[in-house]
Amino acid sequence: MAQGTKPFRRRVFYIPGYDPIHPRRYRELYRKESADQAAISGYDITLQPKTTKGPYGWRVQGTVNGHKAQAEIEVLVWSDIVRDSMSNSIPATYAQLVRTAWAYIGSGALFRLMRLRKGPVIAALYPIVFLLGQLALACAVGWGFGRLVAAVTHPALIAVGLIPIPFILRWFKARDNKVFAYYLMHDYAFSARWNGANPPALEARMAEFATIIRAALDTECDEVLVVGHSSGAHLGVSILSDMIRAGLPAGHPPLAFLSLGQVVPMVSFLPGATRLRGDLAYLSVRDELTWVDVTAPGDGCAFALCDPVAVTGVAPPGQRWPLVLSAAFTQTLSPERWKALRWRFFRLHFQYLCAFDRPGDYDYFQITAGPQTLAARYASRAPSKSRILSPVNRYTSTA
Repeated sequence: MAQGTKPFRRRVFYIPGYDPIHPRRYRELYRKESADQAAISGYDITLQPKTTKGPYGWRVQGTVNGHKAQAEIEVLVWSDIVRDSMSNSIPATYAQLVRTAWAYIGSGALFRLMRLRKGPVIAALYPIVFLLGQLALACAVGWGFGRLVAAVTHPALIAVGLIPIPFILRWFKARDNKVFAYYLMHDYAFSARWNGANPPALEARMAEFATIIRAALDTECDEVLVVGHSSGAHLGVSILSDMIRAGLPAGHPPLAFLSLGQVVPMVSFLPGATRLRGDLAYLSVRDELTWVDVTAPGDGCAFALCDPVAVTGVAPPGQRWPLVLSAAFTQTLSPERWKALRWRFFRLHFQYLCAFDRPGDYDYFQITAGPQTLAARYASRAPSKSRILSPVNRYTSTA
């Protein structure tokens, strides 16, 4: 805990998942949800504009049990890379569908992933099934239209049934903000295209992120915390591994990594993910940091309680990390709140960044803006009894 009147100082670096939206979304989410959590849990938290140069971010002042803390929160943006990977062409998206299905089915990864958690596998199959359903419906309407035209004019005109198909598919695409089929297809295709490896543009951006985080270790603060959500979790694994391999400054402040709603196996189970598998094994034994992994069985998009190192099949002797914990949505959300969110799968995947009306020992806002390091907060915490350690991955080669 921070002592006396000197506030606890923290630098926070948030790595989003596969998200094309401007990072102000995360500031507004933090502003709203932190106020709700503070009112529920009885502490004070306020947001202020960022006053320093660097990535997009904001400043937070918190007071918990009389102890003050301040945090500089910065978002490590790769949304431009995400947007560039999202094809605006309907035919190109269907081509992605074929390549992605083959990457997971042809390699056998899909069937091994199902042995861990069916939820995220269903989430991966959802855009494939949904897009094929849209195509089938469009073709059925086109076929019926062609038959009708042929019946009232000339049999040779049945081919005009092809005309409405692209219009129907465009109609579906224009409403994808309700069903996320195209968005999720682009998400899974991003990893599948490179067979689990990172594309060059992303590798270059990750190197920039490592430089930014490394510089924070030279500043006067009490903790440097890296938060990786969803796909951002496996980026964090590789970024931190690169940093530690390159060497950290002597006497650096405590370094911590919080992975939330991770989908690591969706990448690490692919044949070409040698870099990620090597980084998982490396980071899991390092004493330069604390790594806590938080998921929840109620999150159908995450590999809940799956130790990402162990299930990937690369756990080395003496594995220390991550500490696998459950956010336990069915316990930390009231029955009324759980009922309202239960079938909102995309919203639940972001619950780790939101307020809980029956909070347990996981509180995103105390972790990021409270007067206690991640290591101290969970020093005596045992891993979840329901964690999954089975090494079911077929591909275990590392780089």
